[in-house]
Amino acid sequence: MRNEHILAIDIGGTSIKATVLNTSGEMLVEYQKVPTPEKASPENVIKAIKKLTADFPSFDKISVGFPGYVKKGVIATAPNLGTSLWAGCNLALLIAKELNKPVRLLNDADMQGFGLISGEGLEMVITLGTGFGTALFMDGGLLPHLELAHLPVRKNLTYDKFVGDEALNKDGLEEWNKNVKDVLKTFKTVFNYDKLYLSGGNAKKITFKLDNNIKIARNRDGIKGGAFMWRKDDDFCVQSVNP
Repeated sequence: MRNEHILAIDIGGTSIKATVLNTSGEMLVEYQKVPTPEKASPENVIKAIKKLTADFPSFDKISVGFPGYVKKGVIATAPNLGTSLWAGCNLALLIAKELNKPVRLLNDADMQGFGLISGEGLEMVITLGTGFGTALFMDGGLLPHLELAHLPVRKNLTYDKFVGDEALNKDGLEEWNKNVKDVLKTFKTVFNYDKLYLSGGNAKKITFKLDNNIKIARNRDGIKGGAFMWRKDDDFCVQSVNP
């Protein structure tokens, strides 16, 4: 792959962030962000992206991380933006047509994961932010996405609610850390991963000792995923959409 420039976009529940990367994942422009529109419809989000990136340097491809379930560039769920607004939306195609560049669109944890993993064995990424996100990789290849955030921890309480921002703000840091510790214990038993990477804005708030194969990732490393997700050919989990 020649030294192309990639526009990397992270659509979140509270903000939309973007930068331009080279193929090594180095930022060519400082990460910039705008608030996610109050009515976060596809049309309003695309308008925000165009405004945010209007003065960016030129780019050849686009990577998008989205907070929900994505399949072949089409949104299935968007719990933090409003699934009723997004279900069935071919967001990858809309962005490709608006910006006239090929697009790869993944769940946001999947995209971040490409910037964090070593490429060896079974690796898992957990994002701790507005909600709870996960991604799984085997020998550097992305495995089909699982929306584990919406599994129940107990009656009427999902992982999203158990360790997301809502729980942190409501229960406080100490109780939130207990919850996160319980989740990691469960996931260790279920997945038996070789390595686990903790990412997202709240990962740095963990106060308990982690196992040796668990690493708190730097946000800047996760950003590199926007470039690295273009390193392999299209497959079932990662597909390019052209204008």
